[in-house]
Amino acid sequence: MGAWSVGAMISGGLFSLVAAGGAAAQTTERPPVGGFGSPPNAMIFYVAHGAAGACGQGCSDWIAAEGTVQWDTHKRLIAILDRQAGRKLPLVIQTSGESNLNVATSLGRILRDRGIDTTEAATDVEACAGKSEAECFALKRPGGPLEAKLNLSEPRCDLACVLMLAGGVRRNLAPGTRMILTGMTIRNRLAPNVSNEQRESLTVYFDEQFRVYLREMGVETELLDIVDRNWQSRRATELPPPEWARLHIVTTLPP
Repeated sequence: MGAWSVGAMISGGLFSLVAAGGAAAQTTERPPVGGFGSPPNAMIFYVAHGAAGACGQGCSDWIAAEGTVQWDTHKRLIAILDRQAGRKLPLVIQTSGESNLNVATSLGRILRDRGIDTTEAATDVEACAGKSEAECFALKRPGGPLEAKLNLSEPRCDLACVLMLAGGVRRNLAPGTRMILTGMTIRNRLAPNVSNEQRESLTVYFDEQFRVYLREMGVETELLDIVDRNWQSRRATELPPPEWARLHIVTTLPP
């Protein structure tokens, strides 16, 4: 499992919540996508095009979101949405690494405000076949459209994925998806240490902010109770599909 951490606030603050034990980071680092201080593997967004019905009934185009949610990820989401000329393409999420959960909730709010649907899957770009991670990244960075297909061989939705998913107007996950919830911890992106006093006060503050977010998105705040217990026990919880519906994380269950 990966280290526990939390990203910076969307306002540019240094302290943030990071998922503890999130999905494994990518093994091959690609070049940084953002500006100064942006780490490799930061989340990128691009338009993908597939066969008719590739992303659902009547859906052949989607926005792929892949990588680690970082302090500046919201800027790239807004940019790709603004370029769609009013089209509300669904967002297909693939998170990895120690994501900034503060920003993940900001992404969710942007998606809800724009009326976007959400799901989780890997996007396989045809032109990336046989290419290195850096070469594939160079193809994706301009934003597409790129010919692609959805890869549902190992669907997995971690805590950052769940928070982004919650912002969707319609939210669904493919059959066989594993939803893994971990705990959260405080991280300062510019300094290695956070005092115990700061950690305690910030944990209380962020906990309440996350509950506000979940209520706004129509998701039961019991989800955060599970996350809090995971932090205390340093464990992860896998939620089965019936719990996705009971907690209103998804709007439709997989067949």
